[in-house]
Amino acid sequence: MTPTLPLAGYKVIDASTVVMGPYAAQWLADLGAEVIKVETPQGDSTRFTGPSSEVGMSSLFLGVNRNKKAVVIDIKKPDGRDTLLHLIGQADVFMHNMRPQKLPALGLDPATLRKAHPRLVYAAMNGFGQDGPYGGRPAYDDIIQGMAGNVGMMAQQSGTARYFPMLTADKTSGLLAAMNIMAALLQRGTTGLGATVEIPMFEGMVAFNLVEHLYGEHFEPPLAPPGYARLVAASRLPRTTADGQICLMPYTDEHWRSFFVAVGAPELATDPRFNSHTGRASNAEVLYDLVGQHTLKQTSAYWLELCDRLEIPAGPINTLADLKHDPHLKATGFFMLSEDPAMGTVRFPGVPVLFDGERLPIHMPSRLGADTEAVLLAAGLSPE
Repeated sequence: MTPTLPLAGYKVIDASTVVMGPYAAQWLADLGAEVIKVETPQGDSTRFTGPSSEVGMSSLFLGVNRNKKAVVIDIKKPDGRDTLLHLIGQADVFMHNMRPQKLPALGLDPATLRKAHPRLVYAAMNGFGQDGPYGGRPAYDDIIQGMAGNVGMMAQQSGTARYFPMLTADKTSGLLAAMNIMAALLQRGTTGLGATVEIPMFEGMVAFNLVEHLYGEHFEPPLAPPGYARLVAASRLPRTTADGQICLMPYTDEHWRSFFVAVGAPELATDPRFNSHTGRASNAEVLYDLVGQHTLKQTSAYWLELCDRLEIPAGPINTLADLKHDPHLKATGFFMLSEDPAMGTVRFPGVPVLFDGERLPIHMPSRLGADTEAVLLAAGLSPE
């Protein structure tokens, strides 16, 4: 890692698995921290999830483990536990998603490690907060989506209970973990002391969902049921045109005035149902139906050109396969290619954030245990 990266000089021991923890650790690694991924001899399960051109280097593993070193330690064995504890003693951050009831027997509970290493930032990523009745339960993305309201929102909008087609809870909670680990490091710079940071997926996803969807229940007594009406409206869909579909989002009063004039219905701009944010939110179903009636009359290209000219937000609908051909992503150099001697060319989505106009570098994830000897020797352990 180059010394100019924001987290250069920090060392992170990442004993997490699957997606939430590894995604959080990948952000720390992208930003320049030395992240040492500790795996069992069997490896993280994501090494075998998705297509691969080499066993143990599957697509999902590549997605959340770049820029890290890979070490194998069997913590079920006493010398393995001692080795991990030795590495933690030299680190700034220890992060894991092991269930809390397993930790004391391994000497990995926060009280033991923080007492031994007061400057350590200890990050526990769990399904649920430990102090509640769900504490210690296992959890995966599907479970959290159901319990945190995601599935209920889909049912409310579409009539069908279903999951978001992505690891929404894992990735959201991973970002939350990375942010709060960095906050603890920043605090340590002032106090000299580390912190125990608990990041529960359930509470994290509920907080994320309720930013807009707590809605009328911000107030006591409630002024409206939960659920931002515009977003859960059944007619909040891509707009069908004469030859396809587009995403169309007039938002401000000026956007809507311009749109109504352009479609030959200027009287709607002064209609009390549609002339304010409050009115439009309360009449979202009717408004979206009206928009859909107009967009059917012209082609997608017509609407995209019109919206561009009127500065109304609009865009095409890309499939996942379209993204690598998107002209904007090409122009900004978003996708990055890595040449691997065994796997050939491997594509990664780039780090989306620029520092001083530069995209941060990406390096291939390591094979299982590839860095074990080098890391342990550098930590001061003997060759034996």
